[in-house]
Amino acid sequence: MPKTITWTRRHILSLVDFMPDEYNTILQTAASFREVLSRRTKKVPALQGQVVANLFFEPSTRTRSSFELAAKRLSADILNFAPGTSSLTKGETILDTAKTYLAMGADILVVRHQAAGVPLAIAQEMDRLQSGTSILNAGDGQHEHPSQALLDLFTLCSLLNPNNPTLEQLKGKKIAIVGDILHSRVARSNIWSLTAAGAQVHLAAPPTLLPKLFLDTLPDAPNGKLFIHWNLATALEGADFVMTLRLQKERMAQNLLPSLREYHQQYGITRDRLKPCQPDVKILHPGPANRGVEISSDLMDDPNLSLISQQVTNGVAVRMALLYLLGYSKANEYN
Repeated sequence: MPKTITWTRRHILSLVDFMPDEYNTILQTAASFREVLSRRTKKVPALQGQVVANLFFEPSTRTRSSFELAAKRLSADILNFAPGTSSLTKGETILDTAKTYLAMGADILVVRHQAAGVPLAIAQEMDRLQSGTSILNAGDGQHEHPSQALLDLFTLCSLLNPNNPTLEQLKGKKIAIVGDILHSRVARSNIWSLTAAGAQVHLAAPPTLLPKLFLDTLPDAPNGKLFIHWNLATALEGADFVMTLRLQKERMAQNLLPSLREYHQQYGITRDRLKPCQPDVKILHPGPANRGVEISSDLMDDPNLSLISQQVTNGVAVRMALLYLLGYSKANEYN
């Protein structure tokens, strides 16, 4: 467990205003919990007596299971919300649902919703009530997915320095993000974290999924640089890491793409496509992946190239770190 930390943030809703010290605190804390997870006894009493409620209004496998396991490893009591069997079907509002869990003693609410801004709205209501309850955004619409970007960051930094992962290790690295960037909350959160680390982030997608207008919706990158490409080869030239994103098949119905086959031919990541990258290039994917569409199956399953399994494993350690830091903040009565 971490020895000394400084953390004052009550909620984790977005990475847009995260400072380097906060990133490094999360990386160091996650490294401590990764060591805990390697032990025979993987449980610590860090959040014993605290209640973590998982409010997932949108389906999820990896994120929900990861947060639930992280809370259990920290010895927290866990409440799981299922919208299909909840009072939402009877007309209860989302805020009333959140306040119900507050009345049950929830210390941390982990919230996922298909609409952007829901975690923020719940956080504002918790603050209005002066409840002290923390909100952790587990993905909201097309807005952000902070914990996914943080586990991606941890995966990259700990690959470069397993014993002491820090933000500075990504300075100057070229990272290509390929796929449905326009609609991706994962891409947005990764843009904030990777540019804060000083990386050169190259976005590649068809024009319908990455219009030039996209850059106008983003503030200036804090330290690194951000580039847009419609030509995949240019984005991959000399890349140290390549992150592919799930192609959301519903975009086909919106006529944003001609066909999945054509998308794979132009933007799918294959072994041949990686030849212009650095010799030791590594591949990431937040999952779930469409094999043979955004990435070839042989790449996904190649342990010498793929970091996908490490992303899933690291997700538990990073989410332990986030829950611990929010629980620590509450325990020390920070605002």
